[in-house]
Amino acid sequence: MLQEPIPLRCGLTQLTAIRHGQSTANVLFAEAAENGSAEVPLEGCDAQVPLSELGRLQARAAGRWFASLEPGDRPDLVISSPYLRALQTWDGMAAQAREQGCTPPSVLVDERLRDREMGVFELLTPAAIRTRAPEEAARRERVGEWFYRPPGGESLADVTLRIRDFLTEIGDSALGRRVALVAHDAVVVALRHALAGLGSPAPEAAPVANASVTRWEGDGTHLHLAEFGTTTHLKEPTRP
Repeated sequence: MLQEPIPLRCGLTQLTAIRHGQSTANVLFAEAAENGSAEVPLEGCDAQVPLSELGRLQARAAGRWFASLEPGDRPDLVISSPYLRALQTWDGMAAQAREQGCTPPSVLVDERLRDREMGVFELLTPAAIRTRAPEEAARRERVGEWFYRPPGGESLADVTLRIRDFLTEIGDSALGRRVALVAHDAVVVALRHALAGLGSPAPEAAPVANASVTRWEGDGTHLHLAEFGTTTHLKEPTRP
């Protein structure tokens, strides 16, 4: 009989993970998937992909949610991915919160919250990868998304390693605090896996919506998942 996983020790009072708003890459990748295009929709660097117009509205909606929290429930420390779309999301949230009379905390940036690195396949759609590197696409399917590491990039298991290191450090450095992270879907999934602890199985695919909120509540020793991928704060009109 297998033993139940042993949860990761973490002394935070609360941990909230907010995925960035819709990015221009999200839009173009969705369009490519819909029309079956194998063209490369974007050039440049993944770290510099900005929010779309809808993404900026989603960030403002997340800011309204942030300002609506009771002071005792509101994060008092915010840490962001260094990627532009995450920083723009927090900028939009903070601006909206200030408009509602809430003073948001200053933001820290930690490179361990960056998105999954795709190496030589950076900013390539799955269809473009199949066209350019069919053997790699076949290996990706055979190995499975959790363990597949693109040349020069990371698997989701690799992302979890750096997130586990981050959680260990912040659990000591920010003991007892309410922390919000602004990051990426891969980071949210990695957080869930890392916090599940020693012996936890690799998670099944779980979509993490743009500008969604995932929250853990602490008991002084461990963090317990309270909600995953919540988007109710986006129900207000967020169309450009």
